[in-house]
Order: sequence, then C-alpha cells, then structure tokens
Amino acid sequence: MEIKNIPITEIIEYSKNPRKNEKAVEIVAKSIKEFGFKVPIILDKNNEIIAGHTRLKAAIKLEMKEVPVIWAKDLTEEQVKAFRIMDNKSTERSDWDWELLKGEFESMTDLSFTGFSEAEIDKVMNLDEDFTIGKKDPKYQIEIGEVHWKSRGEIIIFKGKS
Repeated sequence: MEIKNIPITEIIEYSKNPRKNEKAVEIVAKSIKEFGFKVPIILDKNNEIIAGHTRLKAAIKLEMKEVPVIWAKDLTEEQVKAFRIMDNKSTERSDWDWELLKGEFESMTDLSFTGFSEAEIDKVMNLDEDFTIGKKDPKYQIEIGEVHWKSRGEIIIFKGKS
C-alpha cells in the first residue's frame, strides 16, 4: 500500500455520495490541525473518492494544497460502491463503553479534541441511569408479522404470522 501526497485539485468528489457530512467538517478540520492528516483519503483508479469526503472538505477548509491518498485500484466498480457505503455505515454499529470512556477522559487534561461537546463530556463524567448520547429509543416496537398504518390520527396494528 502506497500513500502519496497529491494536490487537492486532482481529487474528484463522488457526486452520488449519499452521506451528508457537513456537520462533521469542523471537527475533522480541528483534528487535522491538531494531530496532522493521519487517515489518507481512499481513491479509485480515476482519483474519485471512495472514502474520505469529510477529510477532503476539512482540508479545503484548512486551505491545504495537498493531502495524503491511497489508491484502491484492485476493486471492481461494485466493490467501490459497497465500500463507500460500508465505510460510513460501520460507524453506526458501534457503541461506547461509557465507564471506560470516562476513565479515558479522566486521564486527559484537554478534552477539546475528542469530538465530544462540553455537554456530552459533562454527561460522561457524571454517569447516571438515564444516560444516552446519540441514541434514541424507537418510538414504536414492531415485531415481525405486524402491519401498521395511521388512519385518521389512529395507529392500527394487525398481527399476522411470523
């Protein structure tokens, strides 16, 4: 695997990127400024982004001229599309161990580069039974075989075989 720095102007954003990443640009820019550009952008053989749209936007915000990249020339077009989606979706499958995170926070003096807001840090440092960050309980619990629809303001539930 070869990592090279190339001009930002040579990188092509994937126009059909389904992930909206504008909210993350500021924190990624802050991270790059503090720690350096530690995760290269992954490109296909045509210099189109497979993974790293947010990093590119952050680099542009920081007025960088070059960024590190890796080419994944060995992937088929379908693999490229699948990788793009999986790269973003995989982060949604992770959970925090709040006690371990609290311990990490306690061992640090500057938490401003963790990506957590002050309010979130306060919640982590003061854990209680009702603690959640970034997770919402589903509004409805639906089981296999149930059919739901709303009619005149009422929710009607039919249970079928599962």
